[in-house]
Amino acid sequence: MISSVRGTVLTVAGSVAVIEVGGVGLGIQVTPQHGLTLRIGQEAMLFTALIVREDDLSLFGFATPDELTAFDLLRGVSGVGPKSALGVLATLTPAQIAQAVAADDDAPFRKVSGIGPKTAKLITVSLAGKMMALVGTVSTNSTGDGTSGTISSSVVGALVGLGWNDRVAAQAVEEAKEGATAAERGSVQALLRLALARLGPQRTVANT
Repeated sequence: MISSVRGTVLTVAGSVAVIEVGGVGLGIQVTPQHGLTLRIGQEAMLFTALIVREDDLSLFGFATPDELTAFDLLRGVSGVGPKSALGVLATLTPAQIAQAVAADDDAPFRKVSGIGPKTAKLITVSLAGKMMALVGTVSTNSTGDGTSGTISSSVVGALVGLGWNDRVAAQAVEEAKEGATAAERGSVQALLRLALARLGPQRTVANT
């Protein structure tokens, strides 16, 4: 397994970058946005996934560990291959993917070329509870075993990780708790969905 690559950028053409490592040029597939950040002649470090097939070895590279983690999770969804997973990451950041999954919103995935309605829905269902590590929260499998304050803090932390500031996140959680059932108040994932519903989709802002 090739987990990372560090070397000189030889060429960048579209979504393929060639990185020289130990005198060998490795062709690595990247998102178009990532490719634009790579400079020929300069050193680059990419987090990578090697996809092995009977007749092909393909290397996919990412700027951050979160992107690589999201790529691996997406590939685990039935019907989502490496190129489709890369396409999702060319359209959405890991935090945006986590937000859409938490809100059970498949619309962002349907906008990705090669992802149909059924596959988009399958992504939200299959990744439910698996994406919160990307925004620094505890597992969404948490239940009422913890205190209400701990659960609320986890949800606030998730919202802050997704881009809302502390005050807005805390207010959304408190409002969500008012209309939530006891079971929903005892679940990080359920409470996060309620809070996201109050904040509205695709309204993440830069953290200040």
